[in-house]
Amino acid sequence: MRFYADLHIHSKYSRACSRDCDLEHLTWWAQRKGISLVGTGDFTHPAWYDHLTETLEPAEPGLFRLRPELDRDIARTLPPSCVADVRFMLSVEISTIYKRDDRTRKVHHLIYMPDFAAAAEFNRRLGKIGNLGSDGRPILGLDSRDLLEITLESGDGAYLVPAHVWTPWFAVLGSKSGFDAIADCYADLADHVFAAETGLSSDPAMNWRVSSLDKYTLVSNSDAHSPPMLGREATVFDTDLDYYAVRRALETRQGFGGTVEFFPEEGKYHSDGHRKCEVRFDPTETIAHRGLCPECGKPLTVGVLSRIQELADRPADHRPAQATAYSSLVPLPEIMSELLGVGPKSKKVLGQVADLTAVHGPELAILESVPTEDLAASNPLLGEAITRLRQGKVIRDAGYDGEYGVIRLFEPGEIGKASGTACLFDDTLFGTPEPAPKPQRVAPVAVEPEEPTPLPAPAPEPTGTLLDGLDPDQRAAAAVPGGPLLIIAGPGTGKTRTLTHRIAHLVTERGVPANQCLAITFTRRAAEEMTERLATLVGEQARDLTVATFHALGVRILREHHAKAGLTAEFAIADEQQCEQLRAEHGELYKKHLHEQDLVDFDDLVELPVHLLSADPELVEHYRRRWQWISVDEYQDVDETQYQLLRLLSPAHGNLTAIGDPDQAIYRFRGADVGFFLRFTEDYPAAHRVQLTRNYRSGKHILAAAVQAITPTTLVADRALHPAGSHPEHALIGLHHAVDEQAEAAFVARTIDQLLGGSSFHSLDTGRVDSDGTQGLSFDDFAVLYRTSAQARALTEALTRAGIPVQKRSHDRLTDRSGVRRLLRELDLVGTTGTVRDRVRQAAKAIADTDEDAYTALELLMPLAERCGEDLDQFRTELSLGAEVDTWDPRADRVSLLTLHASKGLEFPVVFLVGCEDGLLPMRWPGEQPEPEQVNEERRLFFVGMTRAQRHLYLSHAAERSRHGATRKAAPSPFLTDVGAEHCERLGEAVPRRRKPKQERLF
Repeated sequence: MRFYADLHIHSKYSRACSRDCDLEHLTWWAQRKGISLVGTGDFTHPAWYDHLTETLEPAEPGLFRLRPELDRDIARTLPPSCVADVRFMLSVEISTIYKRDDRTRKVHHLIYMPDFAAAAEFNRRLGKIGNLGSDGRPILGLDSRDLLEITLESGDGAYLVPAHVWTPWFAVLGSKSGFDAIADCYADLADHVFAAETGLSSDPAMNWRVSSLDKYTLVSNSDAHSPPMLGREATVFDTDLDYYAVRRALETRQGFGGTVEFFPEEGKYHSDGHRKCEVRFDPTETIAHRGLCPECGKPLTVGVLSRIQELADRPADHRPAQATAYSSLVPLPEIMSELLGVGPKSKKVLGQVADLTAVHGPELAILESVPTEDLAASNPLLGEAITRLRQGKVIRDAGYDGEYGVIRLFEPGEIGKASGTACLFDDTLFGTPEPAPKPQRVAPVAVEPEEPTPLPAPAPEPTGTLLDGLDPDQRAAAAVPGGPLLIIAGPGTGKTRTLTHRIAHLVTERGVPANQCLAITFTRRAAEEMTERLATLVGEQARDLTVATFHALGVRILREHHAKAGLTAEFAIADEQQCEQLRAEHGELYKKHLHEQDLVDFDDLVELPVHLLSADPELVEHYRRRWQWISVDEYQDVDETQYQLLRLLSPAHGNLTAIGDPDQAIYRFRGADVGFFLRFTEDYPAAHRVQLTRNYRSGKHILAAAVQAITPTTLVADRALHPAGSHPEHALIGLHHAVDEQAEAAFVARTIDQLLGGSSFHSLDTGRVDSDGTQGLSFDDFAVLYRTSAQARALTEALTRAGIPVQKRSHDRLTDRSGVRRLLRELDLVGTTGTVRDRVRQAAKAIADTDEDAYTALELLMPLAERCGEDLDQFRTELSLGAEVDTWDPRADRVSLLTLHASKGLEFPVVFLVGCEDGLLPMRWPGEQPEPEQVNEERRLFFVGMTRAQRHLYLSHAAERSRHGATRKAAPSPFLTDVGAEHCERLGEAVPRRRKPKQERLF
């Protein structure tokens, strides 16, 4: 049977879609249009999925129909000429925004599933990647190739079709963020893609110019956001009406009957242009203007016509042998609108269309197959209009940069001048019609690109050694021949690069045996990174280097001398559940019973080696001879026990290199003591001291403001940071004042959308986002930093509503255990009165409201809750700590939500530091007077947060905020008063304020 299918539509749960996009209205309009098979759209949305399962019932294989009683009610409201069966196929459009090959990719895909079981599995897997409840067209930070893999694995017969492939902003072949070939997008799984949707702004003839598309069946669909838009484009099949027959027709083209198309000029991305300046160009004009708008100098949105011409390897009139026929139509309401001189949604037009369909049948039949003489009998002008339409004799005013084009069937004034119909058949009217006027544009203006601010970084003369490529300060540090060395490495100054090059230089160029080198880090991630870099620098000798965290080093010493610690060679590290059980059972004798079971806890991993070495001078000498060259990363973060271990391993004249930054000492709650860094030259009087000040991370305004913020309490006498990278821009810091935390979170979501160049068509079409580009950003280039985990709730809600995928990121688990465990002991978690659940809540709240990330709290507290028989999902929910822990698919990009403590050591192109308020930053409880050193550490935390930003930094504060169950007024953080106004711009104010003189401050 021959039938029309429209397999790309949306439900009422998609952004900017009609509330009438429900199954009942879709069924009514499908019959009115003459469409037999409709995509359900949006099956990933939980509410729509439930509606589908409740309202549809199985029909032919892989297809569904409306429940009979609903179908009967709809049929009673339609003229008999339009009543027909309508079937549904499970479909959804997925938007993916991700980075590949250093380019941000924005690609939309159509996914089809053969049954609800497959759809449910697909939804389950996508639920680990992003929030499916925020939009019927979910936005995921997932590579297109990985989305295809998930599709294929979700159900037998599931398939993917790239959506509107040429659209500039959101398509596989789009000019702004796509690829040059569909196969490139889907990589090793590309052979599983066998069809492509051409979109409203192109037709098959345009696509035939690109030979790489010959392997794909070209389909068309409406992408309807309201039921009346169904069928504005459609695909024709001549097969059995079932899912698998449709799929086979797309794969083999047997039974594929072609497409019904827009005239491509009507599509809103057909031509090139800049809507704000009313500039529209054809491809030749775009090339002549170097792709820039002649009025404002910004890049033009390159449309489908230019993009196809760019990739075309065939002439415009080429028709492949396997090409299928198609027809170009104008929707019937638009035709009647032109004939009647009123809007296409007016009551007059709708009434006329209703009368026509009652007499002649569905709209697609009227446009394609009803004899024109029959139509002329009803309306002579309509008969002539349809004749012209079927002959392709239309007047085209092309769309551009999000503005729909206009297709007309009559010249201006032609209808009004006719007293009858005779003049309408004058062929001279169609000789060479004058082209429709284009939007006005100014004369071409040469726009010179702005040169980035020069940031010279002098390079020393090459020496032919590993030290080449280091800047002068880095080289001075790496080249110190021996003895104690203190390197003060400001943020972004190449700390790890300097340290690894120093070690490699010692081994490969100074003859130091690799097995005498020990490098100590604080996290496994840092140790792995250092190991990888050293392997590149020193080759096979890297196997003899020792790179370890403090805890891993302690394990090594204990394994080698276990007997002296009263342990066997097979001793194990107790997990948190074992430790808590022994503490509960034995209290003060906990350690004794722990060791009797041949177990150690994480504190033991450093404490026991210190005890062993302190009691055995020969053992000290053994390790001093073994590791004669010791390097310690992040020295400002050592605690007393770690400091003691280092003093035992390295004598006062030893080759100890310590690198770090006392102005980034933020872990006092873990027991870290920056005083050990400050007294290094006392402990090691012969120490060399080198400072790294060239920052390769951040723009000049970020650095200058960060130095201003830290200066009042800096622990580095000559604190300085100089921009040393070649930044394409040096954006001012955005300063935002919000009414409350909800408004602050909305600002964050809105700004992310703007910097992405729009995460959806809605962002571009509503003017919320200027279509000037994504700046090469994807979701994982954004971080939102805050002082307490409780602040994440409003942010998560706002970003989720905006369809932006997010994740809460945690500290390194190993380094957190010690600090969290100390906190739990301070709270006397075990042995106090009250229920275990209440005590667990108390501990979790204390963690979430201070410095630790909620994930760490869950990791440590969930085993205890589970042992007590708690419902873990309910426990997570009640604590508002996030049920998504350990469920995220690691392949996906997301915006990172982090506590300021968790952000240490990371960097992001865009950083939002929210909650810059007195009481949050610096952190203090109402009525509390914090100690001066506590405030100083809070200032260092502010400094750390600011210097995580590479290109854009936003500082935000709210006038009031809810904390601990109460809403309180909030004043801006006093730290902001030290940030110069010359480095900032105020955001969100109705009237832009004049920039203050350079010496003035923000408050």
